[in-house]
Amino acid sequence: MDIEKIAYWIFTALLCGLFCFSAGMYFTNYEMVTGFFEALGFPTWLVYPLATVKILGVIAILSKQSKVLKEWAYAGFLFDLILATAAHHFAGHGLIGLSSLGILLWAGSYFMDRRVFGGL
Repeated sequence: MDIEKIAYWIFTALLCGLFCFSAGMYFTNYEMVTGFFEALGFPTWLVYPLATVKILGVIAILSKQSKVLKEWAYAGFLFDLILATAAHHFAGHGLIGLSSLGILLWAGSYFMDRRVFGGL
C-alpha cells in the first residue's frame, strides 16, 4: 500500500468518524443538540434529518458503490462544514473548532480520493 492510499484512509476515517460522532450526538442527545441549534438560530426540526443524511453520506463515501452519490456526499459534507463554521463564527464562537477542522479533513479526504481513485 502506498503513502497516498494511507493518507486517503487516514483523512477519510477521521472525516467519517467526525460525521458519525456528530450524527450519534444528534440521535442520543437530542435535547442538548436542539439547544445548540436554537442558540445558532436554526430550526430544531433539522436535527434528525441532518443526522440521517450524515450517516447516509458516510455510507456513500465508504462504500464507493456510486461515484455520483460519493460526490454528492462530499458536496453535502462541505456545505455542512462551511455553514457550521460560519454559524459558529457569527454566533461569536470564532472560526476555530471541529467544523473548521472538518474542512481540513474534508479537503484531505476529497483530494486524496480523486488522486488515488480518480474522479468521475
